[in-house]
Amino acid sequence: MTKEENEKRLEYLRDIVRRLPDKPGSYQFYDDTHTIIYVGKAKNLKSRVSTYFHSEVDRFKTAVLVSKIYDISYTVVNTEEDALLLENSLIKKYNPRYNVLLKDGKTYPSICVTNEYFPRIFKTRTINKKWGSYYGPYSHIGTMYAVLDIIKELYHPRTCRQPITKEGIENKKYKVCLDFHIKKCLGPCVARQSYENYQKNILQAREILKGNTRQVLRDLKDEMLKLSEELRFEEAEEVKRKYLALDGFVSKSEVVSHTINNVDVFSITSDEKIAYINYIHVSNGCINQSFTIEYKKKLNESDEELLQLGIIELRERFKSDAKEIIIPMEMESILENVRFTTPKLGDKKTLLDLSIMNCKQYKFDRLKQAEKLNPEQKQVRLMKELQEKLGLPKMPYQIECFDNSNISGTDAVAACVVFKSMKPSKKDYKHYNIKTVSGPDDYASMKEVVHRRYSRLIEEEQPLPDLIVADGGKGQMEVIRQVIQDELNLDIPIAGLAKNDRHRTNELLFGFPPMSVQLKTDSELFYVLSQLQDEVHRFAIEFHRNKRSKRALTSELDTIKGIGPKSCEALLNALKTVRKIQEAPLAELTSIVGEAKAKIVYDHFHSRK
Repeated sequence: MTKEENEKRLEYLRDIVRRLPDKPGSYQFYDDTHTIIYVGKAKNLKSRVSTYFHSEVDRFKTAVLVSKIYDISYTVVNTEEDALLLENSLIKKYNPRYNVLLKDGKTYPSICVTNEYFPRIFKTRTINKKWGSYYGPYSHIGTMYAVLDIIKELYHPRTCRQPITKEGIENKKYKVCLDFHIKKCLGPCVARQSYENYQKNILQAREILKGNTRQVLRDLKDEMLKLSEELRFEEAEEVKRKYLALDGFVSKSEVVSHTINNVDVFSITSDEKIAYINYIHVSNGCINQSFTIEYKKKLNESDEELLQLGIIELRERFKSDAKEIIIPMEMESILENVRFTTPKLGDKKTLLDLSIMNCKQYKFDRLKQAEKLNPEQKQVRLMKELQEKLGLPKMPYQIECFDNSNISGTDAVAACVVFKSMKPSKKDYKHYNIKTVSGPDDYASMKEVVHRRYSRLIEEEQPLPDLIVADGGKGQMEVIRQVIQDELNLDIPIAGLAKNDRHRTNELLFGFPPMSVQLKTDSELFYVLSQLQDEVHRFAIEFHRNKRSKRALTSELDTIKGIGPKSCEALLNALKTVRKIQEAPLAELTSIVGEAKAKIVYDHFHSRK
């Protein structure tokens, strides 16, 4: 598109905007093929739509949207609530490219109560409202099975799929199945259970599915007392069994407060790409529904905008008529005759906190699920987190850490471990014998090793690390800085892992002068850094131990001129210790290494005596 054509397009759109009314409504943007690419709502259509065509648009994504608009249409409504409902309806109908995308996992199961003569109750993932009524969906499968189990225990609804009719029962067309004999069905197909009694049970089951368990308990109690007064004790005992079973089920539910009834609770948590909205419904003081949906952002939508969409979507889905909605932020009422509350204390605040906790847990679970399917996603997330914490110019793909090991300055060694993409890269590990330092001087040893490491990488033109981590505090960091910056003139970020009085790592240091970086000690990132530190300790100590063991075991035999490593190994394998080699007779030594070498070893030990 040429500059003149673009100016002509924008002038056409601005002309439409100038004609828009100052009333609430929904607006639609079209692309060059006259396909709806965005649906929005507004208190004031003219004011809202005009913001898209300011000379400077604040957000990049919004500018991209505006560049795709070729036409605008709108619908005027009476209230802001109607505008929100219309927007929600149009988004579902047209699924515009630049609107948020609802991703709520439509495969969650629901419970269906069929429209048959004798209705069945079962779980399903297929929704067809011609078949019956649906309750759910249930994001927590255990809750759904608990509800189904209590309904089966109380009312024994039929499970067979045969189409039972009134005429078929009268003509004795059906036979009882195994469920009848094991007392899981009361036999409505052969008139063992009356139609009226079956429908009464289904009606109570529907109330349980709606969450009105306390009303069902009251009805059962009234029925039990009435039967007792009429001296129908066996029937009263059966009703009592149902009452106790249902009361036990209710007692396991989340009881909030008996004064809170028919209230909706919503909360939201979001990141750059996705927003998660949790919904809880409270009836008769009990939580009877909890569900979380997620929206994929397209234009950096605010939490308030997304929460409004989520409220409309979830209330419509769960057929809620609650007159009070608890939310985590102050927001104007978008629904007629509904009060919006943002509690600070009390039972309602407890409910809101519970919803927020569910929302965060859902987000965490989805993240873990994605990382399980794609392990690299977790590594990238941790690298980005470390980059943000330290303010690094790029993600720290390669991290290197150093440690020293010696006993009173003897057998002094050092180790360097390498992590790539937050995982150990063992083929790149290096260990060093300290050459220029005498005595236990950790700083001097560190300086020698760091200089040897990076001067060689520079000489061989090998890639340098994105971050160096010192296994220690400010002192070790300063020694590494002197080598990296002052001597080698390199620009590599340096961090340090400092320990507390109990010799446990408790903080991450960065910068010069070093400052503590806010990092929770129970976070995944801290765990990876601790793993890095543990790994360099292990590698250094293992190398030091091997060096000491080798010196202690072979030093006596190494002093014998004419006896090589293979002969030493053969003698140690056969006799195990230097002491036994010293005490062995010449004939035994000859059988192991031959006559000439046996005489050398024998003379060495016995001439010394």
